[in-house]
Amino acid sequence: MAKHIAILGSTGSIGTQALKVIDNHPDTFILEVLTANNNAELLIQQAKKFVPNAVVIANKELYPQVKQALADYDIKVYAGEESIEQIVELDAINIVLISLVGYSGLLPTINAIKHQKTIALANKETLVVAGELITQLAIENHVAILPVDSEHSAIFQCLTGEMEYGNGIEKIILTASGGPFRQFDRKMLQKVTRQQALKHPNWDMGAKVTIDSASLMNKGLEVIEAKWLFDVDPKQIEVVVHPQSIVHSAVQFTDGSVKAQMGLPDMKLPILYAFGYPHRLRTNFPRFNFFDYPALTFEKPDLSNFRNLALAYSAMGKGGNMPCVMNAANEIAVAAFLQDKIGFLQMTDLIEKAMQEISFITKPSIADYIECNKDARHFTESLLG
Repeated sequence: MAKHIAILGSTGSIGTQALKVIDNHPDTFILEVLTANNNAELLIQQAKKFVPNAVVIANKELYPQVKQALADYDIKVYAGEESIEQIVELDAINIVLISLVGYSGLLPTINAIKHQKTIALANKETLVVAGELITQLAIENHVAILPVDSEHSAIFQCLTGEMEYGNGIEKIILTASGGPFRQFDRKMLQKVTRQQALKHPNWDMGAKVTIDSASLMNKGLEVIEAKWLFDVDPKQIEVVVHPQSIVHSAVQFTDGSVKAQMGLPDMKLPILYAFGYPHRLRTNFPRFNFFDYPALTFEKPDLSNFRNLALAYSAMGKGGNMPCVMNAANEIAVAAFLQDKIGFLQMTDLIEKAMQEISFITKPSIADYIECNKDARHFTESLLG
């Protein structure tokens, strides 16, 4: 039976690759919904090709353009962030791919869970901001959260068939490429440019994720996400820098054995695994060849020069709304760096100040998360002058 899919964030890196997956398996997946923030032209192109049930453009000013372009197609057109949150309620939808950027994924994910849709999660910030709330909602509504990030998909694949037999996790090993500045010292990091930071050595990602990867904040967000996805303590999550990005992550079990998931760095693979789970679907994607990679290397992350990872561990350890504060400050800091308003290392300084100044809440509600996100953003923006 075909699975009916909504892609929230279809014009981004994950969304466009998800459409390639669907295009390669037309009898297995049916596209129901496409959404975009500002990229109306690409959204229109996608809609004309796939003819989904509905599309949503978050920027209401672009609604007339999208509506007019799709006037001759049997496609419902909506606008606004609230419409993205509501569109997941469609009865036809089985799976919602959350590939929105940053905090914007939170409320649509909550609503999709409440309407008992399977979540294919490519938005790590949702669990970073409100991991306890999201995981509890998923349990109450009997909803599966299937990870799409390559690292978490790798861990999920390593655990398949293990947990039902009570095989305990000793340690999760999250691999990181180290980004383009892996061998830079602090003096060199002070001079890096936006253009340099946007050149990831292995992955093709959106601007925000690419900067997060360069600063190791992306790995910090993934550490927090892993805590909630796999119900482990922070001390059970180890980050290992692996420049070749072939070992996507691994799990060490209580008997000492290690299972790793490997493959070429291609996001279509974890997307396909999430869409097709529990089945593996045949593909013609390029295959990994050991002889093309005679040396795989591993090293410790440099926490003194890349302090964002240390801040993420600190936020995770404190809990409450602290990861929410960290995430909000980071989104503002990354945006400022991309606009050449601050230097690379200043991003960490802004995040740290926000974590020190924003009021701590031990057991935040969804209203608290929303308010905390606003407060942390305003505070961080105030530091920019």
